[in-house]
Amino acid sequence: MTAIQTDALTKRFGEDVLAVDGLDLEVREGEVFGFLGPNGAGKSTTINMILGFLQPTSGSVSVLGMDVTRESLAIRQRIGLLPEGYEPYENLTGREHVQSAIHAKAADDDPDELLERVGLAPDDARRAASEYSTGMAKRMSLAVALVGEPELIILDEPSTGLDPDGVALLRSIIQEETERGAAIFFCSHILEEVEKVCDRVGILNQGELVALDTIDNLRSELQTGATVSAQLDAVPEPLDVASVDGVRTASVTDSTVDVEVSSSAAKMDALRYLDDRATVEDVRIDDASLEALFDEYTGHGSANETTTESAPAAEQRAAADGGESA
Repeated sequence: MTAIQTDALTKRFGEDVLAVDGLDLEVREGEVFGFLGPNGAGKSTTINMILGFLQPTSGSVSVLGMDVTRESLAIRQRIGLLPEGYEPYENLTGREHVQSAIHAKAADDDPDELLERVGLAPDDARRAASEYSTGMAKRMSLAVALVGEPELIILDEPSTGLDPDGVALLRSIIQEETERGAAIFFCSHILEEVEKVCDRVGILNQGELVALDTIDNLRSELQTGATVSAQLDAVPEPLDVASVDGVRTASVTDSTVDVEVSSSAAKMDALRYLDDRATVEDVRIDDASLEALFDEYTGHGSANETTTESAPAAEQRAAADGGESA
């Protein structure tokens, strides 16, 4: 089943602002899909349309095979949401937040097991949310998103505020959820995290989808290449590795040869060339980072998009209160 399908999805605000322009997107069951874009690219608007909080100007969006405009409440029973900017109710404990979400979804989860899964100890689960650090509140919000074994989980800036242990736990939970078949819609400005967890990425810029593929395929498409650093027992003369197809530049420092290549295939060709002429004692390959790809597609060095509490944040607050948002 397709988790998210948009066809020519468009949203205008007034006559002058085109926030999302003809978005065609498919998020598949069991995949982690990274959704990226610079400030004002239209990511938050897209998420709000996916959740049914905003009506498209034109085009359509379906979630889990259901039309968002007609079946938004049914959809929300089958998805999990960790929104950016979520602020918990200070007078409720972490356990009460999760228990309220369980009640709202008519699920049979054990709130203590969910909170333990996200790394909140029993004593912390029974503390008021007003006493939580940013990281603890984020863990609790993740527990709320996991209620009911959702078929689609939307994670908007999920690692913000987490320490390294929390980020590692988040990655582990994402893997577990996809293994059971859930789709993960992963929005983050921390591109290193996106690169580590996502199967495919879509890059939005000025409302348009400017890239959609695996990170490796995007590297190949842009011919961003990689740098191969090989330590040799001795550097032969002449080296002439620059004659290998796909090699852009080559330099030598002591016994290390640094070769910049234009494609994945050229990495192995360059290594074979060196190995035929010397003993390769160590090798390091640095591929173009997702940040470099992002910059190529958008002209921005960051995927960050700052927002105040959005409709998705209000939705999870409503779930914690046991009701539906407006």
